[in-house]
Amino acid sequence: MSDEMISQEEIDALLNGGAASDSPADDAAADSPSDDDDAGITDLERDALGEIGNISMGGAATTLSVLLGRKVSITTPTVSVSNLRKLKEKYPIPFLVVEVGYSIGIEGNNVLCIQAKDAAIIADLMMGNDGTNPDTELSELHMSAVSECMNQMMGSVATSLSSMFNKKVDITPPVVTLVDLGTEEVVSKLLDKVDPIIQASFRMEVDGLIDSEIMQLLPVDVAKDMVDSLMNQQADVDNEEEAVEAAAAAPPAAAPAPAAPAAAAAPANYGYGAPPMQPHVASNVPVQSAQFTPLSSVPVQVNDANIGLILDVPLQVNVELGRTKKSIKDILDLTKGSIVELDKLAGEAVDIMVNGKYLAKGEVVVIDENFGVRITEIVSPLERAARLQ
Repeated sequence: MSDEMISQEEIDALLNGGAASDSPADDAAADSPSDDDDAGITDLERDALGEIGNISMGGAATTLSVLLGRKVSITTPTVSVSNLRKLKEKYPIPFLVVEVGYSIGIEGNNVLCIQAKDAAIIADLMMGNDGTNPDTELSELHMSAVSECMNQMMGSVATSLSSMFNKKVDITPPVVTLVDLGTEEVVSKLLDKVDPIIQASFRMEVDGLIDSEIMQLLPVDVAKDMVDSLMNQQADVDNEEEAVEAAAAAPPAAAPAPAAPAAAAAPANYGYGAPPMQPHVASNVPVQSAQFTPLSSVPVQVNDANIGLILDVPLQVNVELGRTKKSIKDILDLTKGSIVELDKLAGEAVDIMVNGKYLAKGEVVVIDENFGVRITEIVSPLERAARLQ
């Protein structure tokens, strides 16, 4: 054992179960609130917010996949309590900030943050390119394409929330802004710079092109409102299930007693208790195949006695020469003299549509300097039905 004696401060620290503070600054830091304060969010509420984000972003991923024509996956979120200062310190890079306000069903707003480099890839895919060499600068055209994409995604989120909460949830058109978190304040009138905020972090992957983090930021009161809506909906479901189980567990109504069998058919009873129950087996029951009336191909006669009442109703007749599909980039590249190739061969019959419904085929003719169409075939009802599907 060492011969050195310990000081009084060390004795006090041992008695108090911990080391003494090194300085007044340490004491002040210990008394100050932590950045990791839970802001009144319980573990149950965190789990509920994670489930809400998981389901809603699942629908958004499906929508984004359709828009981009690529496989998109968004993982289950990590929910934490944060603030704007911590966001600036942790993510000092440019972000595309999508501000979304709820107009129906939920009171409040939220913000979706996507890294600018990922937004550039999304814009490049929306413009019809392969996303491997996106422009580093987001032009007004790129921002417009990304804005439309975010609008569709957040619309899917609102639809998912409506299904989860069993009430209509709608949003205002998203406002998209490019922000450098390292040098600027988070431009968000919707959050109104409230602290703390709820941060839900997702990992988004887009078919080998994007593998990074996106964030959803919610004010605490909006997050709690969502949790309450989910809990109330779950409580209603539980009550309905309990009612169904109680009805199933209730004793059935007494059924009338079956008539006693004839004495001659009853088995003998020799004093050893009640006679055993005998199964009832039907025998000699006539069985025959079911007979169905054969289907007739004769057309149904329609009573056209009152057809004259609608003979003067106007209908719109369109003649469709052909169709084609173009990306936004191809459309913007069209100039005077450009040729658009259609999906029909030269001389092929054109389609005649009445009020948007396919009715007949024909050939283009010229009558006195005007174009016309000569009907060559009236399509059958079966073919018209096939075109409607």
